[in-house]
Amino acid sequence: MPKLMALRLYFPHSARASHSRLWHHLSRPALAAHLLKLARRHGISQATLIHVEAGYLQGDIRVRQRHVELTHTRLPQCLELIDAEETIRAFVDAHQNELANVRVLLLPCEPVMPASQPEQLAKDKSK
Repeated sequence: MPKLMALRLYFPHSARASHSRLWHHLSRPALAAHLLKLARRHGISQATLIHVEAGYLQGDIRVRQRHVELTHTRLPQCLELIDAEETIRAFVDAHQNELANVRVLLLPCEPVMPASQPEQLAKDKSK
């Protein structure tokens, strides 16, 4: 079984994708949406975009908080990608230019329960 890794990407809410296509020169997409699409195309098995209520990024002086009507531009977001180590490292290598201003953390994962086991537990309980 391949070693699972979690890649956590931290960036401000206002971060935009780099100019990679004609449409990006006209209107650059949000970095979060752009990275999610790249992860899907690259074949990453799981991706989760985490919106935070409060936090700060490296170099910030103040803690930023989410507000119902307005989100501060420096409020952190976290995109977590989970897959085999080789796939995660290949994703980082292939998209280094998009990750230039992103804090990138690579964390080893240890699955507590295989993905197929919860269904088996539910079947056992129903008997």
